Amino acid sequence: MKNNILFQVFGSIFLAVIAGLMTGPDRAIFGVTYLQLFTLIGQLFLNALTLVVVPLVASSIIIGTARLGSEGSFGKLGVKTFGYFMTTSLLAIVTGWLLMMAFSPGSLQESPAALVSVAEKARLVALEQQTQGNVFSTIEQILFKIVPSNILAVASQGQMLGLIFFSLLFGFFSAKIEPEAASIVQGFWRGIFQIMMKMTQMVMKALPIGVFGLVAKVVASTGLDSVKPVGMFFLVVILGLLIHGLIILPLMLRFIGGVNPFLHFRAIAPALLTAFSTSSTAATLPITIDCVEKRAGVSNRICSFTIPLASSVNLSGSALYVCCAVLFSAQVYGIHLSFVTQLLVVLMTLLTSLGVAGIPSASLISVLMILQTLGLPADAIGMILAVERLLDMSRSVVNVFGNTCCAVLVARSEGEATDLIKHLKTSISA
Repeated sequence: MKNNILFQVFGSIFLAVIAGLMTGPDRAIFGVTYLQLFTLIGQLFLNALTLVVVPLVASSIIIGTARLGSEGSFGKLGVKTFGYFMTTSLLAIVTGWLLMMAFSPGSLQESPAALVSVAEKARLVALEQQTQGNVFSTIEQILFKIVPSNILAVASQGQMLGLIFFSLLFGFFSAKIEPEAASIVQGFWRGIFQIMMKMTQMVMKALPIGVFGLVAKVVASTGLDSVKPVGMFFLVVILGLLIHGLIILPLMLRFIGGVNPFLHFRAIAPALLTAFSTSSTAATLPITIDCVEKRAGVSNRICSFTIPLASSVNLSGSALYVCCAVLFSAQVYGIHLSFVTQLLVVLMTLLTSLGVAGIPSASLISVLMILQTLGLPADAIGMILAVERLLDMSRSVVNVFGNTCCAVLVARSEGEATDLIKHLKTSISA
């Protein structure tokens, strides 16, 4: 099934390129240009994704932080685990940010003006001027977005910073009330989350159609000018994932946990292979738990707490990708984001990483959310969809690897050092 979807997506990209080149921006049928039809198909897909953003992100964050806020789990173990989540995600995001600033793949777009209308051009110019404004004023606006006066208003407007902040507080304190009331509230949000997951999976079944519309629109508008920036974007993200997965995380294992990274790689290899083939951190969860507990030697007490929580909170590979995708979208449209605005992108990526569902291509929802909050066009997503599936498979591997590293490091900090190393060596040799 996963391979069928992959072939369908690549087939859609191939057909979209042909259709875009054949029709161009002006060819029409019954008075309607093909470009308008491509735009309609792509925009409907984007709207369907955006439709589930608010309830999915809110419910996911509330459930995750409620688990952290429960009396039985959020003690020293919870602090260590959550601290690791934030550290690795931030390191991944900063890696992606630095690489995007160094290579600027979106700036290779030769004709960004062809992607937008006259009215949109004027709005983007105003946005660029706004991002260059007074630093204190920009920080003040960010703080007001984080702490809004009306949570329903900001949610309806797509201002996600306030929604994320409110959801973090709501989830944490929902575990501090009477047990009966807490179970009702948390059960309600678990139900919302499961419904939104089903809806998201339904929308993602239309991914090949959405890919066709979005890619065909870009090709019809700009020809093959977008091939070079998309190819460079792909290479930059892959480089970032390699740096995070093969350098940063192994160094943490070696120097913080005292664990041989090569032995750890071999111990969790089945989980990594499953993550690559399914493009899903959530689907890999049972195998990840089995590998970390039986092959890496982490106790059930730590494994049962860190790994399930990490599958929805600690997706460092996805966080790196989201940051890169947002900055790429700005570069494609020639929008120069100020340093403060770039820091805002980093902050929003870090916060939204708490609510990324561990299912294929769920990171697109976070990208849409941040673009919407910043007022940037979402059409550039049509360009990166051409390489989305391969990047999704790659970042899922980094997500799972980061989660297993978390479990090992927490286990080491909890005094499982000697047993862990011995078990790791014997399980690999066996």
